[in-house]
Amino acid sequence: MTATGHNRPRVGTIEHSAGYRTIAELGARTSPPDRERVRVSTSTPAADPPAATRSQRLVGAAKANVPEGTYAIGGGLLIAALTAYGFQILADRQLDETQYKAVNNLWFLIFIVAPGFFQPLEAEVARAIAARRTRGVGGGPVVRKAARLGAILAACVALVALAASPSWLVPEYFEGEVTLLICLLVALATYYTAHLTRGALSGNKRFGPYGLMYASEGILRIAFVVVVVVIGLNSPGWFALALVVPPALSVLISLQGQRGLLMPGPDAPYSELSTALTLLLVGTALAQALSYAPAVAASLLLDNDRAAAGFITGMFIARIPMLMFQAVQAALLPKLSTYAASGQHADFRAGLRKLLVVVLGVALIGTIGAATVGPSVGRILFDKWTLGNRDLALLAGGAGGFILALTLAQGLIALRGYRQVATAWVIGIAVFLGLMPIAGHDVVLRVQLAFITACWTTAAVVTTLLILRMRVATATLEDLVGVVEHEPLEL
Repeated sequence: MTATGHNRPRVGTIEHSAGYRTIAELGARTSPPDRERVRVSTSTPAADPPAATRSQRLVGAAKANVPEGTYAIGGGLLIAALTAYGFQILADRQLDETQYKAVNNLWFLIFIVAPGFFQPLEAEVARAIAARRTRGVGGGPVVRKAARLGAILAACVALVALAASPSWLVPEYFEGEVTLLICLLVALATYYTAHLTRGALSGNKRFGPYGLMYASEGILRIAFVVVVVVIGLNSPGWFALALVVPPALSVLISLQGQRGLLMPGPDAPYSELSTALTLLLVGTALAQALSYAPAVAASLLLDNDRAAAGFITGMFIARIPMLMFQAVQAALLPKLSTYAASGQHADFRAGLRKLLVVVLGVALIGTIGAATVGPSVGRILFDKWTLGNRDLALLAGGAGGFILALTLAQGLIALRGYRQVATAWVIGIAVFLGLMPIAGHDVVLRVQLAFITACWTTAAVVTTLLILRMRVATATLEDLVGVVEHEPLEL
């Protein structure tokens, strides 16, 4: 990859993979392995082809500045998301209402706890290792320190789950299925290991294996469920195993042939991971909790298992805008990175505005689609579908507000506004819980109104805090790109 985006190097240009623009900057910021790939060309500059147009040059520049691993990670996330929907469709058809609700209660708990506690750890491990690589220092001690911290977090959650299991978690939340409690404990280990591995891979720029982890996890999960359905097994435990075992197998697959991930180096204090890790954990966990709050509330409050299962299927259809958001954000990332690599650091605000325009478009399209064709699609995909146009429109509108809040939060994180991010999600959860008892007698409508209000309130709070933060703090476009790269949305 060349600095100009053309195939032929020019005088004084540098061929590299990190987007640095001068020899001095490259020497100061790259690690020894990166320096070994540097080649300075002193050949005579070649004239541009006469037919070259401005648009062609821009396309070439964009391709040259695509962040390393964008396509591998984006492809892996897309496969993981599509297979997640495949899992839901097959579970809906194979399990009865009570079983389906119980399996999804496990799903909600896993995808609140695992990304909430382990994704910030993954992102900080990746950043800390990358920072060490620029100094020529091994990142092994960072991974080991993060592993201890992650194990403590997983053990704390496991103890809480075990303490709550006899009186509420197993008999009420898991509908008496003890196997789901066992699978929850297994999930704490497998997802903790997967997130830590992804952090090590990302920090060492092993983006191919990183994307492979997401893709292989999704493919293994759907393959396992297909076998379960073909054999005719209808126990929730089999679907729970399909949910919690693939992360461990995907780690083994992605690590095949990988060497040098745990290079020795000086000891890493906990502060090297982040001085604000607690705030990041709180913010991410509450964000995940808010995204699944309506499904969890409906499952707990609705006495009719058929209605609860139908609401859950509707929730997954309403979350399609989140999948669209993830895909569009990944598509926009190369353009933002092009601006960053070309030195347009003052364009942080412009880059954030571009993200917001895209997000608002996704939210609008998702809500309109939910209000019109959403129920028809839901009835085709799910046997247990029960929601109407208004129900789905409210849920999709809430999902739109959520992804807007999430995008604005990425801007705050780039500005190191960790406390403000955590505060915004605390307010969002408080609004949801506060509205639930007073939003009417209809449980479904109550949940929907609480969700859409909480999400858009959070978005408004984050907007206000972001504007205030931008008056006292600065960030470059690279900072925003880095946060977007390391904050994938978990379905």
